Amino acid sequence: MIRTLLLTTLLASPALADEIWVTNEMDDTLSVIDVDTLTVKATYAIGERPRGITFSKDFKYLYVCASDSNAVQVIDPDTGKVLHDLPSGDDPEQFVLAPDDRLLYIANENDAVTTVVDTQTRKVVAQIDVGVEPEGMGISPDGKVQVTTSETTNMAHWIDTQTHKIIANSLVDSRPRHAEFSPDGSELWVSSEIGGTVAVLDAATQVEKGKISFAIKGVRAEKIQPVGMLFSPDATKVFVALGPANHIAVVDAKTLKVERYILVGRRVWHMAFSPDQTRLFTTNGVSGDVTVIDVASLEPVATIKVGRFPWGAAARPTP
Repeated sequence: MIRTLLLTTLLASPALADEIWVTNEMDDTLSVIDVDTLTVKATYAIGERPRGITFSKDFKYLYVCASDSNAVQVIDPDTGKVLHDLPSGDDPEQFVLAPDDRLLYIANENDAVTTVVDTQTRKVVAQIDVGVEPEGMGISPDGKVQVTTSETTNMAHWIDTQTHKIIANSLVDSRPRHAEFSPDGSELWVSSEIGGTVAVLDAATQVEKGKISFAIKGVRAEKIQPVGMLFSPDATKVFVALGPANHIAVVDAKTLKVERYILVGRRVWHMAFSPDQTRLFTTNGVSGDVTVIDVASLEPVATIKVGRFPWGAAARPTP
């Protein structure tokens, strides 16, 4: 009897699927994509102009930069409800969570500062003066160095996370948008939107060791604007979103050569891997959709309509 009841309960319970959460910049909403069915399973209203998005390490909390609300919102992903706001400084656009899951480093574009917030005490720990219009945020795998890129100053600022002081500045090409450390922490990759390049910096010396340029047949050079980047699960490739060029570039992480361009939606901005890392989901702002790419074949397999101007994406595994 107990066995029968248990089986009935299991059959009646809806199967849980992994999720991709997407911030819709112009709708003030979050779209939740079911990774199995590739459909939007829920849409939640949040603060104004949501952009940066990330989960806590245990996936119990979702952090979202509500830029025009001047707050980082903490959301319960089980219900979609906003639990509370964190102090973030003016116009938080992007952020990065420390490996210890406690400190959040936030780019305040209007104030030219990086704000450090303790997610447990909900208090500002430090504010660090950086260049004009900070946006790109990266942190080393060991959590010892945080990098903020400034769009107008065209620099990557290296910050010691113990002292909250800048220890070095690296000049890059025009309008750096994103900073991504290699999984082993030996390199920092910085995309420059207007410069049309990606700089690869030695993390130990903060010196440029390589630079990647892009060329797509039939696409004007000024349309090729690198923004978001992600290393492949095996760290052999780097996927680079090329903005209004409407393509993802696949770069060999060792040779720094472009292996392939993948056509996606209009103005591709950021990306997230599915929790099992077999598919890549890209946010396409102008077309208001998400392209799904099979990582093994490097082919697009689906397009999912979301809200207006999707900006960021983050994956959540489910039990």
